[in-house]
Amino acid sequence: MQFLRRIGLILVWLAASLAAVAAANKNDPYLLALRGAGNIALVIASLTIVVVLLRRRRWRSVAGKLLVVLWCLPPLLMSAAHLRFELRKHDVLSASAAEARQLGPHFMVGYSSLAEVAGLAEQGLIGGVYVTRHNIRGRTTKVLRAEIAALQDKRRAAGLPPLVVAADQEGGIVGHLAPPLTKVPALATLTGLAPDDQQAKAEEFGRIHGRELSELGVNLNLAPVLDLKPPARRNRLDFHTLIGQRAIATDPVVVSTIASAYVRGLEESGVGATLKHFPGIGRVRTDTHHFSANLDTPVKELEATDWLPFREVLSHSRSALMVGHVTLTAVDPDRAASHSKRVVDGIIRGKWGYQSVVMTDDLVMGAIYQNDVCKAVVEAINAGVDLLLVAYDGAQFYRVFACALEGSRQGKLDTAMLRASEARLERAFATEQARAASRAVSLARQN
Repeated sequence: MQFLRRIGLILVWLAASLAAVAAANKNDPYLLALRGAGNIALVIASLTIVVVLLRRRRWRSVAGKLLVVLWCLPPLLMSAAHLRFELRKHDVLSASAAEARQLGPHFMVGYSSLAEVAGLAEQGLIGGVYVTRHNIRGRTTKVLRAEIAALQDKRRAAGLPPLVVAADQEGGIVGHLAPPLTKVPALATLTGLAPDDQQAKAEEFGRIHGRELSELGVNLNLAPVLDLKPPARRNRLDFHTLIGQRAIATDPVVVSTIASAYVRGLEESGVGATLKHFPGIGRVRTDTHHFSANLDTPVKELEATDWLPFREVLSHSRSALMVGHVTLTAVDPDRAASHSKRVVDGIIRGKWGYQSVVMTDDLVMGAIYQNDVCKAVVEAINAGVDLLLVAYDGAQFYRVFACALEGSRQGKLDTAMLRASEARLERAFATEQARAASRAVSLARQN
């Protein structure tokens, strides 16, 4: 019995330590599930345990006093973390109109609160929104359509350009709005067909996605995936990227054929495509959702294989290009491609001559967020990246935007790059934005 009591006491100490760490990091993306009710439960549990310890007179010994103090920490640490968040949020929301006009167009944010994101859109602090399954869970497409239309109405009333509205409908295991939208098979399922049939079917998939997304008011799809399919079971610790299931094929010609047809179908409905994840993650063993990752393949080999689909599809479409958080070691061993000037400005803009929209993968991913995210934000803007994506945890927008705001105020941002980027965004999205916004408003009013 004495042994069990000791084990129980050890567990109480460990639980107190974990609770304190969780409270201090309540705004971390990894603890997203604990927000709201989870935070309240943690505070109640901490205070309840303090009362129990006091009633059992644990405070009489030094160890008991320390344990009581430790269980008092979670509410205090949580309050401090919340205060830091609110101060950062206040600083962002207090940005001047000039700062919002300069930086806002370059941010796309996921959201759970319509009222909150509407304020950001109205103030010009964002240029786009990302909609995903939590925006549709338990609701109808009619409701989401009305939400998007309302956001566009607010933009119009504020004299701002329509928002870029993005979704992630690849087909297969990634279809964040399906259901209620149509669940389309992965493009990889088409590889066994004859070339003509591959193109016809891929174009049909693109038309289905394009039509349904356009009816919602979405004007940019974060698809297709152009990474080459890796060997089976190459990365046994990849729980989130799952590129082996998402990539189309190992043959770059097949990838180009199917992806080009899919993009044609998508663009017919006024929805833009996003080619991802340059410079390619098929060869990478590490999951960038959590860890930094290196791509050590020589550039000449990549140009002859992995990069062929990107160049082919870009040359025949209006697609945007998503750059992943993989470090292309042969070009820039010190930073991920998503914020490397040598990659974005040197290869994509300079060598390839691509002058349309480049966007980052989600900045909330561990490869960036768990490192120096402020440095990455400033470097991405200075590299010529047009859109910085904050998707998984929209609350991190305030931290990411604060990084850009601080960089601007300290004179660290390349204003020429920002102006060039603004022009690219205007050229790329003006027509699609206006068309999708008009269609969303019309459909919302009909319903």
